[in-house]
Amino acid sequence: MMHPNKKRLRRSMMFLNCQKPGLIKDPYIYGTDSIILDLEDAVAENQKDSARYSLYHALKEINYRGVERVVRMNGLDTPHWKEDIRVCVAGGADTIRIAKTESAQDVHVVEEHVLAAEREFGRPEGSTLLMAALESCRGVMNALEVCNSSDRLIGIALSGGDYTRDLQTVISGTGVELQGARQQMVIAARAAKVQCWDTVFTDLDNMEAFEKEVRMIKMMGFDGKSLVNPRQIEIVHEVFTPTKKEIIFADKIVREIDEKKAQGIGVFMVDGKMIDIAFYEGAVRTLKLAKAAGIYEEDL
Repeated sequence: MMHPNKKRLRRSMMFLNCQKPGLIKDPYIYGTDSIILDLEDAVAENQKDSARYSLYHALKEINYRGVERVVRMNGLDTPHWKEDIRVCVAGGADTIRIAKTESAQDVHVVEEHVLAAEREFGRPEGSTLLMAALESCRGVMNALEVCNSSDRLIGIALSGGDYTRDLQTVISGTGVELQGARQQMVIAARAAKVQCWDTVFTDLDNMEAFEKEVRMIKMMGFDGKSLVNPRQIEIVHEVFTPTKKEIIFADKIVREIDEKKAQGIGVFMVDGKMIDIAFYEGAVRTLKLAKAAGIYEEDL
C-alpha cells in the first residue's frame, strides 16, 4: 500500500540550517510546502553533534503545522550518516534526503538503516520516506535505477553546484550547463512515477531571472524547486499552482470526457478546442494539484 504522503504537493522545499535554532523554530509561517532541515553542507564539521541535537528536539517539540519535514543527511562517504539516520527516525522526520546519491545501492544502504532505526525507536515500519539528491554525472546517468530503487522513495532532486563541478563547468545563469541533467532526471522520474525537483537559485538580487528559471523548469516537467530564501516561495507557488482559468478548463474536460465516454463519443469540442481521451490524465492532474493547493474542492 502506498504511503499516504508519497504523492503530496511539494512545489517548494526550503533549506534551513539545523545549527541555527532561530531558523528552524517556526518556518511554517512562510507557507512553504516542505522544509529541508540541513545536517550536511550548512553545518560545520565540528558542529555535527550539536546540529543533530537541535534537530531531534525541533522534530519532537515543534508543531510544524502540516509542513513536511525533510532532513538532509550527510553523505555515505562521511562518518556522520549512520547517526544522522538514527536521529531523523527517532525524532520522527517525515523524509530523509540522501546526499550525493549515485546508485540504487546507495538508497538500499540507507533504507536498511532506516528500517533498523524504525524498529529501534518504535516507529511504524515504512513510515520514513526517502528522497535522493543527484549531485554527480554518475548519479544523473543512474537516475532511472535510483528512481526505481525503493517504495519509500518519493523522488529525486538535482544539486546543481556539485553536479556542475563534476561536469567541469560552472553555474552560468543561462541553464545550458544543467539542461541535460534536468531533462534526464525528469524523464527518469516520470518513467518511475516519482517526483522531481530542481536545484536552488542563489542570486537573491535577481528575482526576475529566478522567475524565468522557475517557469522554464515547470515547462520541463518538474514538480517543484529547492529554495534558499522565503522570498522565493511566492513565485514558485504562483508558477506551480494552476490558475483559475486552467482549473475551469480542466474541470470541463474531465466532465465532458466522462459524459461523452459513456455515450461512445471519442472526440469533441471544449471551448473551441478539439479534445479526446488523451487530455484526460493531464486535466485530472491539474485538478489534483489545485485540490492539494486548497483551491478546488470537488472529489476526484
